[in-house]
Amino acid sequence: MITGKEDLLQALIEAFLMEKGTNLFYSQAASKSENPEARKTFQALTVWEERHMDYIQHLYMAIQGDLDVEGFEVFQAKAEAPVAEGGIPVKDLEAKVEAYKFSGDSAAFDIALGIEAQAYNLYRRLSEGAADVNARAVFREMMEQEQKHIDYLKKTRGQVA
Repeated sequence: MITGKEDLLQALIEAFLMEKGTNLFYSQAASKSENPEARKTFQALTVWEERHMDYIQHLYMAIQGDLDVEGFEVFQAKAEAPVAEGGIPVKDLEAKVEAYKFSGDSAAFDIALGIEAQAYNLYRRLSEGAADVNARAVFREMMEQEQKHIDYLKKTRGQVA
């Protein structure tokens, strides 16, 4: 679990794995959603999480001076992502997805808003406490991205009834 005491490279790896875990949740939620608007929302969030992963990958590789994309893709494929953003265990999220049918209720949105709020708070704490100035900047950027997700979910939630 990411603490804020990591150096920039380790912080990027931890953030990448959390984004991957969240991506897995949104992908599963999209596939289980019977409501077209809910499915569309979770598919969009899946894409956003993929972009976050790409952003973090790019930063990591640029800092390392290693542009071996294939090597990073092998890491991505093999790396376990046991937690989603905010430190929520992915297995807990998967159990929640199995427990709900996302057809006309807002259960999936409640789960997603919880994930994004916890992620926002985590990145905020990390940005405030990071010893590495570059890690602090990355955490602030990630915090701002999580706020965009929260705003998007709040906006689209009312369209899924």
